[in-house]
Amino acid sequence: MPQVLEFKLPDLGEGLTEAEIVRWLVQVGDVVAVDQPVVEVETAKAMVEVPCPYGGVVTARFGEEGTELPVGAPLLTVAVGEPEDGPEGSGNVLVGYGTQAPAARRRRVRAGAAAVDGQARKPEAAVAAPHTRVAAPPPAAAPAPAGGPVPVISPLVRKLARDNDVDLRQLAGSGPDGLILRADVENALRTRTARAGTAAGQGVPTPAGTAGEQAAAAPSAEGGVRIPLKGVRGAVADKLSRSRREIPDATCWVDADATELMRARAAMNATPGAKISLLALLARICTAALARFPELNSTVDTEAREIVRLDRVHLGFAAQTDRGLVVPVVRDAHTRDAESLTAEFARLTEAARTGTLTPGELTGGTFTLNNYGVFGVDGSTPIVNHPEAAMLGVGRIVPKPWVHEGELAVRQVVQLSLTFDHRVCDGGTAGGFLRYVADCVEQPAVLLRTL
Repeated sequence: MPQVLEFKLPDLGEGLTEAEIVRWLVQVGDVVAVDQPVVEVETAKAMVEVPCPYGGVVTARFGEEGTELPVGAPLLTVAVGEPEDGPEGSGNVLVGYGTQAPAARRRRVRAGAAAVDGQARKPEAAVAAPHTRVAAPPPAAAPAPAGGPVPVISPLVRKLARDNDVDLRQLAGSGPDGLILRADVENALRTRTARAGTAAGQGVPTPAGTAGEQAAAAPSAEGGVRIPLKGVRGAVADKLSRSRREIPDATCWVDADATELMRARAAMNATPGAKISLLALLARICTAALARFPELNSTVDTEAREIVRLDRVHLGFAAQTDRGLVVPVVRDAHTRDAESLTAEFARLTEAARTGTLTPGELTGGTFTLNNYGVFGVDGSTPIVNHPEAAMLGVGRIVPKPWVHEGELAVRQVVQLSLTFDHRVCDGGTAGGFLRYVADCVEQPAVLLRTL
């Protein structure tokens, strides 16, 4: 008889206590190898592929896509072979991203033995030891899909439809080859709400339907779609709310002539080698400014009533993704040159877009650089990224009339704004920091003199 081991949702680090199943990467009956990713989950920090520490045949899964599970809840069971052989496992503790270096994605292989999909039975009670033996479930036939596959790929689209009782089989997808997109589900919800409102306004009784349909037609409903404030969006909301509650922030700003900075970047990129990004140059300016004004690279210990000045700069930068706003962190930014910063910004930005940032890459920042100019706006009053003490905002760089060397000229102008925690410094320090940044933008040689 094979030994059946239960694999629980591991501690994903950074104080996270639950995760939502986004996509199963294996089916019941698949053969998995040690440390092969078996499920993709979403935490409040990032998308995480969870690897299984056992090798064998998947005998059961627990939780459908869209289900939120606490740490320690069963994920799946694996038949690992004859008991006398001992379980095949990595022997490592799963914290964060897996048990060893990520393995290449393996093609799923069907085992000949019959197996049961664990979603059809209740999860076993969570127990402390991850190597707990459980009885192998009896063979059963997996339910066959009714009416053929639904043309939808995204598990988030399926979850949105399921939460609002939308039958995906009734929708015509607007994507390639009839693929159902999120917009198709939202349009269906708007249409349903509008019809319900019209019927109610004309005194026409609406037919009895699902609970979701009745809620949409209720007189108290103003229409629209309810979106749970959880995951990345919920984590951002909690952090911003806490920042506003705890940090007495203030903002100062200045316009700067970025013409010479843009020329310097063009000259650097005219030579062979890796191209330097504008964000990397701004990051170099930030780290140099923080070296001169270390008060802004600090945090406040409210319990001890102390300001903690930090000796390393872990630079966060705001990145807008389909999953919401995230702030990846470049570790030890003060030790990197422009080329290294460019490469790291590119790597983290791509990981943010694909949802593969680790929790560790989204935490631990000491100062944030927010380039909202990419959205075509000039200015903003950023909210400090708690528990940091300051954030530099950069608007778009556009041609504007500017007095240059005593004459009116068209120059490349940018607005810079600094929001800071007034507990760590006064306006003079904040103004000095921002003025130094502006001077480096206007005359890059200033930065060279202070390196």
